Amino acid sequence: MMMLTPERMAPLKARRLGIDTHHEPTLYLPAQSHVCRSEGFESLSRVLVTTHQNQHLIASLNIITSDLLSEEEVGFSESAWLRLRLEHNDPIWLSHPKPVQSLSYVRAKVYGHELTDLQFQSIINDIVDGRYADVHLAAFITACGDDSLNDNEITSLTQAMVKSGSTVDWKLPMVVDKHCVGGLPGNRTTPIVVSILTACGLTVPKTSSRAITSPAGTADTMETLTEVSLTLEQMRQVVGAEGGCLAWGGSMRLSPADDMLIQVERALDIDSEGQLIASVLSKKIAAGATHVLIDIPVGPTAKVRSQEAGERLAESFQAVAENLGLTLKILFTDGSQPVGRGIGPALEAHDLLAVMQNHADAPLDLRERAISVAGAMLAMVKGISVEEGVVLAEETLDNGSAWDKFRAICLAQGGLKVPPVAPYRYAMVADRDGIVDRIDNRILAKIAKLAGAPADPAAGVEICAKLGDRVACQDVLMMIHAENAGELNYAVEYLNDHLEVIELTDSSEEACA
Repeated sequence: MMMLTPERMAPLKARRLGIDTHHEPTLYLPAQSHVCRSEGFESLSRVLVTTHQNQHLIASLNIITSDLLSEEEVGFSESAWLRLRLEHNDPIWLSHPKPVQSLSYVRAKVYGHELTDLQFQSIINDIVDGRYADVHLAAFITACGDDSLNDNEITSLTQAMVKSGSTVDWKLPMVVDKHCVGGLPGNRTTPIVVSILTACGLTVPKTSSRAITSPAGTADTMETLTEVSLTLEQMRQVVGAEGGCLAWGGSMRLSPADDMLIQVERALDIDSEGQLIASVLSKKIAAGATHVLIDIPVGPTAKVRSQEAGERLAESFQAVAENLGLTLKILFTDGSQPVGRGIGPALEAHDLLAVMQNHADAPLDLRERAISVAGAMLAMVKGISVEEGVVLAEETLDNGSAWDKFRAICLAQGGLKVPPVAPYRYAMVADRDGIVDRIDNRILAKIAKLAGAPADPAAGVEICAKLGDRVACQDVLMMIHAENAGELNYAVEYLNDHLEVIELTDSSEEACA
């Protein structure tokens, strides 16, 4: 008995529905479609799509019970339509995809089994090939959470993520990079550090992620200033011309599985240590780095809350880096409060511009932190003391060389823009005299995200008081910025339920009028 292949079955006609399903390709079939009956498709089925040009894509299926589509049509979400580069009424064949063998490895991990190099590679290959729906990605992320990956597994995962995409070989003995593990709002030192290091003659091909659980990532902030979605060839040209770049890694297929996992991690608000290490180091290796500094802020409301936890994370970073042949340095920094004044893409951009242009009112803590990180990196690769590295970094910032280099990098990437300013604002003021005793990083980040960051680049929070500052009644402690009134209201409502975000002591305890 001859079986019908997709090519022998009657094709459906492609229709663009304009539905945004974010990164997950999604199809829509009418319930009365002959394909639903012949293939037994149901809502949330995984479907193999084949085009007349023999392109393939695996997508999630939704069933339409209205008359939105005719029996001969199949609807496409924006992500599916763009990935297949379809035209209206293109012929489409649908069939069941082959079973995804690597899901058995995910199930094994759920039950606590240790996975091998080949098993991780199989999982990552299937993720990059689009064989995993978001629910499968969520299962994998959850299974790898709660410190369930040992150092060997993290190494295997890192290697698999590197092999899944493009890599760069700069043919240089030394290529430097850095990463902050996060959890500290406003800590946007990277553009300043890259500018200092490249001005000192180092090669720094910096590729950064967008925000995962924070109100802004370096790529989000830099996007308010210049083009960050560079191709691999454009990245090579910028680095060749200026010695460094400040780009989004997701546009260059450097560890592409990482970007797909980040999308779901953001939705789950999960950033486990094992996947954090694999994410960071896979991007560094793929971008050709040989020497890497990891900044670990430690504080009661930072991502890493104690020195003991920081030491454990540092040991895993060092072990995995050694397995992969990377030279790695750990720098523990103060994570007790936000850095700079701005939290959110554009607000952080305004801060870093003020620092690099040596404005008198530039946030001193951001400046000092960037100099400290740059100094440690200069010491690591130039064979000088940390103190000498800090002096060199400060001189490079003070004499304008870092600003000149930053401007040159931005121009090479497409031009230097002025970051936007939000039209809606709300001020939280002190209800009495006192001294700022505690600032909750996590609540601040939540408020900034509710205000719209990072999707709305001008949204976020502006911090007007730091730990130890003496404030008077009615002084502004923080300012919420939003691009629309609705999100401002969401953020203010959350703030009013969490006024402990900034706590005062040494007061008369009498509220002011």
